[in-house]
Amino acid sequence: QVQLKESGGGLVQPGGSLRLSCAVSGTSVNFKVFWYRQAPGKEREWVADIESTTLGGQTYYADSVKGRFAISRDNAKNTVYLQMDNLQSEDTAVYSCRLAERNFHYWGQGTQVTVSS
Repeated sequence: QVQLKESGGGLVQPGGSLRLSCAVSGTSVNFKVFWYRQAPGKEREWVADIESTTLGGQTYYADSVKGRFAISRDNAKNTVYLQMDNLQSEDTAVYSCRLAERNFHYWGQGTQVTVSS
């Protein structure tokens, strides 16, 4: 059974940093993994993704987070991370990860990130 579990969210002041984790079990983390976020009253928004290891592992970012967020993969821990720096109030949202394994897609439950002074 494939499971994704996010962690690392919390309350941070503007300008602060958090590192989110997406721990994968039941399959390899080497497939393509995405991070999304959903703010209250807004639609879910794609944040970043990391290509499968087989296809080169390139990373891609939404314009709103480019230069501030970094997605990475740790094969030994079967985990994908989202390092978030210089956080702003507009980054407040529930952050979720998704793994695409061939024709199957798996989601985690999400972790809350709140940016506030």
